[in-house]
Amino acid sequence: MIKLYNTLTRKKEEFTAIKEGHVGMYTCGPTVYWYAHIGNFRYYTFVDILKRTLMYNDYKVKHVMNVTDVGHLTSDGDTGEDKMLVGARKEGKTPIEIARFYEAEFFKDAHKLNILLPDVTCRATEHIKDMIKLVQQLEHNSLTYIANGNVYYDISKFKPYGKLARLKLDDLKAGARVNVDEHKRNPHDFVLWFTRSKFIDQDMQWPSPWGTGYPGWHLECSAMSMKYLGDHFDIHCGGEDLIPVHHTNEIAQSEGATGHRWVNYWLHSAFLVNEKDKTKMGKSSGEIMTIAALERHGFSPIDYRYLCLNTNYRTPLTFTIEGMTSAKNSFAILKEKILEFRKSEKEIVNTGLIDKYHAQFLEEVNDDLNTPMALATLWSVVKDKELNDREKYLIIVNFDLVLGLGLKELQHEDIIVPEEVMSVVRERERARRTKDFKKSDQLRDVIKMMGFNVNDTEDGPKLKRA
Repeated sequence: MIKLYNTLTRKKEEFTAIKEGHVGMYTCGPTVYWYAHIGNFRYYTFVDILKRTLMYNDYKVKHVMNVTDVGHLTSDGDTGEDKMLVGARKEGKTPIEIARFYEAEFFKDAHKLNILLPDVTCRATEHIKDMIKLVQQLEHNSLTYIANGNVYYDISKFKPYGKLARLKLDDLKAGARVNVDEHKRNPHDFVLWFTRSKFIDQDMQWPSPWGTGYPGWHLECSAMSMKYLGDHFDIHCGGEDLIPVHHTNEIAQSEGATGHRWVNYWLHSAFLVNEKDKTKMGKSSGEIMTIAALERHGFSPIDYRYLCLNTNYRTPLTFTIEGMTSAKNSFAILKEKILEFRKSEKEIVNTGLIDKYHAQFLEEVNDDLNTPMALATLWSVVKDKELNDREKYLIIVNFDLVLGLGLKELQHEDIIVPEEVMSVVRERERARRTKDFKKSDQLRDVIKMMGFNVNDTEDGPKLKRA
């Protein structure tokens, strides 16, 4: 039995699929105007763990993710410029050139993090007709109005508006969440289709029944999710920042068009936060870390995945270099253990204990993706003296179907010795070459205190965890 925290009800609920054995899942994807940062990838790692957990429970998952390459303004409240245009102007390229480059970079980084690809990846610019159809349906249902040439959604006509974020229509004050637009009947109405751009050089436009223009950002997720998953599906995911505006407006559009419930379970991940002020890591803050930057600091992307697994997805995760270093070292020890266990050819004898660990792990990941407890169980397997090495290896590789650390594919070169240790190793080698054996022995002890044993071979020093 899987239990998931549903943002809509604010409680953990037993997961029941609409169609037995199958899950339809939509996840909000990247706006591809710059590199995704590790705060973004905390969310995508959570999505991957969710997907893997569902598959671990024998569900067939149809996972759909959008790529936003038009319409996402610099403010969620229909103000500012299109982020694609801002990126294009900054780099002297066209918006499509920017979009395709950063989309490719996003998937390269996702691959480095061992994130499974969506079954369907859909670009906003390739689904304009679907968005226009949705606006027409909303227009038919008397939920829209036209002002200053733009098509607006009238939230007063959709009584459940704000149910996801627990907003009350009577309490929504002008300027409380969005900048006041003099053409809106209510400050929280939102644009479905722009024909009069709020900036002069928007060059991504399409013909529509309301004039040449472009879609509002919220529109794409409603139109594309229903195109590929139908008008009622199981799970919708996003970061917690999407709850009050983007996902609230998605629900208004989708349920306004269909007249019935759209999504059964809403899941949201908490932010990766800066150590200094505990604020969200984001592009607008100027304090960000990309996957490439992590690698320049000497960390692998899977070190970061391991760090994320140590905190439940609904709990803010504070990012520090010290925390990353601790995760890297812990993961390095695990990798060495796995390579050691993999050599064993012993027979499987402790089937009862193996079953016990599998049941424990399943219960933990099925409890709203409790990866910290699941990792603790993995380490219990590593340390269990009743299990032989072959049994440990098979159990842990099975766990990794969910954790996604790539443990089955490990190579010996994947064991990374920290640079500070290698610095001492090199110093010791210099001492050995000058026959300063007293210093060499002292440095051997230093290396051991740093957690490694050194073995001198004809091919040079070989290190192993102490």
